[in-house]
Amino acid sequence: MTSRLALLASAICLATAAPAGAQFWNINGDTGSVQTTGAVASPPFSAGEQTSLPEAPLVAQAPAPTPPPDQPMPTVDESALRYFARQGDTRRLEIEIARLRALYPSWTPPADPLAVPLSVDERLEAVWLLYSQGRLAEARQAIAERQMSEPQWQPPSDLLDRLAVAEARERLVNASNLDQYQTVVRVGSENPSLLTCSEVDVLWRVAEAFAMTERQPRARDAYRYVLTTCDAPQERLATMQNAAQLLSSDLRDELLTLERFGDDGAGEFAPVRDDLARDALAAAGEDASVTASAEDIARVERLAGEGPSASDARLLGWYYLGRDDAEAAERWFRMAFEAEAEGDAAEGLALALIERDAFAEAEDVAFPYRDENDDRRQVYLAAAANLLAVEPRVALAPDILARIVGEVVEARNAPAAQQLGWYARAYGQHETAGQWFSTALGFDPDDEASAYGLALTYLQLGDTAGLAEVKRQWTGRSDRIATVGTPQAEPAAPAPPPPAPGGAQNVQPTQPLAYAAAPVRPAAPTIIVEAEPRTAVPARTRQSSGCSASTDPRGLAPRAALTLGWCLMELNRPLEAARAFGVALRSDSDTARDAAYGQSLAYLRAGLVDEAAVAATAAPMNSERSSELQASILAERALGAFERRRYAEALMALDQRAQIAAERNDLMVLRGYAYLNLYRTEDARRVFQSVAGTGSREGLRGLAAVDDQMNSQR
Repeated sequence: MTSRLALLASAICLATAAPAGAQFWNINGDTGSVQTTGAVASPPFSAGEQTSLPEAPLVAQAPAPTPPPDQPMPTVDESALRYFARQGDTRRLEIEIARLRALYPSWTPPADPLAVPLSVDERLEAVWLLYSQGRLAEARQAIAERQMSEPQWQPPSDLLDRLAVAEARERLVNASNLDQYQTVVRVGSENPSLLTCSEVDVLWRVAEAFAMTERQPRARDAYRYVLTTCDAPQERLATMQNAAQLLSSDLRDELLTLERFGDDGAGEFAPVRDDLARDALAAAGEDASVTASAEDIARVERLAGEGPSASDARLLGWYYLGRDDAEAAERWFRMAFEAEAEGDAAEGLALALIERDAFAEAEDVAFPYRDENDDRRQVYLAAAANLLAVEPRVALAPDILARIVGEVVEARNAPAAQQLGWYARAYGQHETAGQWFSTALGFDPDDEASAYGLALTYLQLGDTAGLAEVKRQWTGRSDRIATVGTPQAEPAAPAPPPPAPGGAQNVQPTQPLAYAAAPVRPAAPTIIVEAEPRTAVPARTRQSSGCSASTDPRGLAPRAALTLGWCLMELNRPLEAARAFGVALRSDSDTARDAAYGQSLAYLRAGLVDEAAVAATAAPMNSERSSELQASILAERALGAFERRRYAEALMALDQRAQIAAERNDLMVLRGYAYLNLYRTEDARRVFQSVAGTGSREGLRGLAAVDDQMNSQR
């Protein structure tokens, strides 16, 4: 009890120092202008152009003025004040004192509300409890029931005002969550008491509504109001972070000038400036025509050197790789990969190593991450094909060669299969070479370089019929294939290639690899080495009934299209599978239900969350499938919102998902970091403790991040 009284006394002392009049920001006037008055009575702003936001009381050192002798002391409803005091709710107590000071400048809070003897109205206390718990509809119902049973009883006006404001806040937040921006502006205009420093979240939502309805200057003014009026460090930083996401660069930079600096010279908006520098490098890394300033590069390099996170080093790696500085890219990607061995750093490091002709290391780095997405598979295949093409040929270890063979066949990659053909031919293994050239042509019938290699192999093996068939197929399409075996083009016996390019035996594969950043080097076919590796026989090409790339699902019956869709999903070709499932949806039977389920899964695998949600409604499903899809869709939406730094939306999606499925550890980690980014440190700590209790290291990392944030705020 003593600690609660101490907190209450502290809160009252703080509120007693508030100024006599409340300040109001008038958007109708000049930008940033402030009006001061003794009551909340500024003109409301509408969904149109006229807008006024009242300002919260500021903490000042001047004592509260006393009323003139001829001015009577106003009657102040202190019921809410005393209720919050009895409950020990210091935050609401502070807000209530500040509100009453704004409404009644001559009013002085009681030194200790708990010391005043009161006869407690238990039924009224119950209503206040419902209000404090956010059960507004139940509070209204309790008031109505008491008025019916006690016609002479009237609820305190303060209670009614607070209920109205809380209901308005609920409407405004719901409208904001549903992107109903005009409603946000309208509700804000009708309830100016919401637009204060004690309701910064509401101010952010109003600012967002302005920004999303193409009124950026008004959004800027709302953010500016917070930055020139409110003092809570976390809220000021979050305000600038929100503004940076929604405002144009010139309006954003204008707000950055309102930054406050500590005694050590550190600016409060340093995290925002860090993120802006990261965004600049990310944009430049994705588009070589975009430039990043030297200041932004230096800032991110400093962050990469200081912090334990690998993300900044990865940003620098992609930036330098896009500017053909493979040496710098390798340095930063290697730093990132050593700090956190994951796919993005491995992909970048492999590409930088390919650019620097370090193909063996590139293949080794890329291999563990090849299945994560198509880009990483292509990078791996590029590294493998370049390794096969090195001159003089490298005698690869059997296990390395075996895994390359397996991946080439699995991916049906013609350029890499072609390089296996040249590799086998270089070791004099012409039958194996012929198999690989034929396999490459099976993957891509228009691969002229593989057809040329096959023609040379048939010539080497004396297979005149095979050579004649290749020539027939390529008549008019390849001059060099037409000359294979003619006296002018081929010597009588196999021989090493001449030192200069030219001649039929100087084989130069012309087909580049699919990944432009890693072109395959030309390979000569008859280089002889001392040791021969184990013969690389191509594995049986994976074929599934109905999975031919040439099959058009539009010509299939619904059931056959459904079978094709599942087959394509097995081969990890989700967009093709989605088209096949779309054809199967034309049925009005169980086939349509299965097709809707399959199409939704296919879109989810392709990362198309909205399309997956639409597909899930295309046909009725049983509750199990419906719940499974909804859980997956909500998880993807939460992740997408988090990546866009819309942490409140991420939490909303996670809450919705939690109603239909148990929350996995990875989603609990996502929830924890969303809380952390919203400065809800205790909520974040609670979530990370639960994750850590399962033995997950991610939970321990999250708890460390919570401690870091709390230490930085001290």
